[in-house]
Amino acid sequence: MKIFFLLTFSTIFLTSFEQASASAHYDKILTHSRIRARDQGPNVCALQQVMGTKKKYFSTCRNWYQGAICGKKATVLYECCPGYMKMDGMRGCPAVAPIDHVYGTLGIVGATSTQQYSDMSKLREEIEGRGSFTFFAPSNEAWEQLSSEIHRNLVDNVNIELYNALHHHMINKRMLTKDLKNGMTLVSMYNGQKLLINHYPNGVVTVNCARVIHGNQIATNGVVHVIDRVLTPVGNTIQDFIEVEDDLSSLRAAAITSDVLDILGRPGHYTLFAPTNEAFESLPRGILERIMGDKVASEALVKFHILNTLQCSEAIMGGAVYETLEGNTLEVGCDGETLTVNGVKMVKRKDIVTSNGVIHLIDKVLIPDSAKQVIELGGAQQTTFTDLVAQLGLASSLRPEGQYTLLAPLNGAFSDDTLQMDQRLLKTILQNHIIKVKIGLNELYNGQELETIGGKLLRVFVYRTAVCVENSCMVRGSKEGRNGFIHVFRQIIKPAEKTLHEMLRNDKRFSVFLSLVKAADLDDVLSRPGEWTLFVPTNDAFKGLTDDDKDILIRDKNALRNILLYHLTQGVFIGSGFEPGVTNILKTIQGGKLYLKTVNDTLLVNELKARESDLMATNGVIHVIDKLLYPADLPVGNDQLLTILKKLIKYIQIKFVRDSTFKEIPLTFYKINIIESNVQPIIRKEDPSITQLTKLIEGEPEFKIVREGETITKVIHGEPVIKTYTKIIDGRPVEVTEKKVTEERIIQGPEIKYTRITAGGSDNEEKIKKFLEEAGTEYTKVTKVIEGEPQIIEREIKKVHLEEAPVRKVQANKRTQGGSTRRRTRLAYS
Repeated sequence: MKIFFLLTFSTIFLTSFEQASASAHYDKILTHSRIRARDQGPNVCALQQVMGTKKKYFSTCRNWYQGAICGKKATVLYECCPGYMKMDGMRGCPAVAPIDHVYGTLGIVGATSTQQYSDMSKLREEIEGRGSFTFFAPSNEAWEQLSSEIHRNLVDNVNIELYNALHHHMINKRMLTKDLKNGMTLVSMYNGQKLLINHYPNGVVTVNCARVIHGNQIATNGVVHVIDRVLTPVGNTIQDFIEVEDDLSSLRAAAITSDVLDILGRPGHYTLFAPTNEAFESLPRGILERIMGDKVASEALVKFHILNTLQCSEAIMGGAVYETLEGNTLEVGCDGETLTVNGVKMVKRKDIVTSNGVIHLIDKVLIPDSAKQVIELGGAQQTTFTDLVAQLGLASSLRPEGQYTLLAPLNGAFSDDTLQMDQRLLKTILQNHIIKVKIGLNELYNGQELETIGGKLLRVFVYRTAVCVENSCMVRGSKEGRNGFIHVFRQIIKPAEKTLHEMLRNDKRFSVFLSLVKAADLDDVLSRPGEWTLFVPTNDAFKGLTDDDKDILIRDKNALRNILLYHLTQGVFIGSGFEPGVTNILKTIQGGKLYLKTVNDTLLVNELKARESDLMATNGVIHVIDKLLYPADLPVGNDQLLTILKKLIKYIQIKFVRDSTFKEIPLTFYKINIIESNVQPIIRKEDPSITQLTKLIEGEPEFKIVREGETITKVIHGEPVIKTYTKIIDGRPVEVTEKKVTEERIIQGPEIKYTRITAGGSDNEEKIKKFLEEAGTEYTKVTKVIEGEPQIIEREIKKVHLEEAPVRKVQANKRTQGGSTRRRTRLAYS
């Protein structure tokens, strides 16, 4: 009757335990193991055993479906779940294991060596008696793995050493796996020694980094958990260990220099991947000296080896990413019995447990990006670029104290022809990929200009899913180093050199299209500054067009403009900036719509393949097509014109509505703006009695007699310029509207004796003469003309942001010899 009561009690206890522990990782994984083995009968659990070892795991779904643990193939085993047992002639494990005191339970779970040592050390009487204990019992294999010296010391002094060692494996209350919380510290029954508990999401539970391999075996006076190693006392912090370990003297020096060593003496749950002295010695001397001489870099280096979580080797069943104290991440994995860091086997000794964490000794120094020079950030896919930068002497210009941004093309972007170019040309190309300032991805915005070390200005284009610089778009892989950023690009960046009109004029493929542009009076549009996307048909698109046909087209200027302006859109749209496979709708200047998408790196325009894309101009971009484009919804009302268009356009059906006419498109779709840029002034020494006045952009010049010794300040109020652009904020495109009001203050010095207005013309000279004569001042026309740009001595710029969004523009100010900023005013058409 007593036995029946105990069996019934244990069944009820285990059932309630399973319900209460539903939120514990260990118990969740155990439940999954039961589900996987349900075809084997009741209370059977499926385990994975790493081939060639005795290691068994209740596996996660990931390991189960991969059929591997730590990269090694794992076989499937079916065993009774903890607390159950088989019965002859019956499927599965239908019986509940007998319940006994802790000493007897050691035999039930197969921990016979621990049971034997308990008997030898007189611990048996205690764990058979009254109380509530938790015994973390080393398996038989764990005792066999203990070093012979330690084992001999324990067995030679069973009443003290062995007894104390076993007490170190016990706590004076019952703790099931659901009670063993991650980061918990328990006090053992030996001298108040600490037991560090970790309960990982993959179901692994560790005690001082020893893994629980069979948990929750209930006893009448407690519970037994079988672990895979013998526990040793823990007393020191990580800092204490570093300070006394001779093989970590280099790490100790770096930690002291960077003020990080004290952190490792504080309470916590750290993991330190500690490079040995040999690891530091293997670093290039120059790199090590530079990092150690830079406190910021050395601090980043040391913190990059520290995790703010405790990661025991036995808890790692596959690769996982962990954040370091430095802020970046490490991937910690395993390969059989060996730990890996970022996929590399480098751990020489693992699981040195301290009171505030665990130490793994490694034979390599991990250098974070934040401690590297920008040229060192290049990965395996950018080696061609970084090698060329070094070979051509550009690396030496990237000073450690400077700030730079590298725009690094992928290796495949460098063709054989490019690599065989004259080294001077190749050096110029590379200079176009090095920006003078440090700019992160989140600081880039649409319309931004970046100045290279070669003096070129590169334009930034921001699209929905891409950021491009000139003709090339970024791919993932941006990194920040000590003195700059590196961004990865698909292609070599080719800064624009010519306008759209100049590019058409210099390429014979476009002679027919260019002649039509000129006939429609549109060549000025393509010559002026602006931001356009032009789809240019080659001469092949006009095959069959006779001179008479061409004359008919030219005579109907409205029709010609409608056709040509259907090829032009406002804004610069790079082909590789479009999201692949997604249709993008662009409104043309004509008013119709173009439908663009990229498929297999080919740009399609209204489903027509572009022959060539992303030919950059200073005022836009050209995409080359071999068909004339025409809006499908635009009717033709003239028989002659319809006949001509049918010769050229056969991929759509052109609508015919008799006597319909094309709308007039006046050339008011682009206007003159004032574009400002910083320029280095050219200082010329001239006769001080001669000066040059600034040309006024709007209106007639105003004249006033200035007496000797007087000064005059003239304020020219420019029209407000409202600019809308897109920038990246926190990884997302955000539209920003900016209103800019410009005031120019022209300060003229003492009155001069001779003056000539170089931009005024004869009418203005007559006005000046009249003013001077009325004032009784002698007027003499001076034939000497001073050439050069208008000199604006002082300018004040007021900006009003219409939307609350941070805008940061990076512009390198160039100053005059007097130290004041010099601005140039030029005309732009958009």
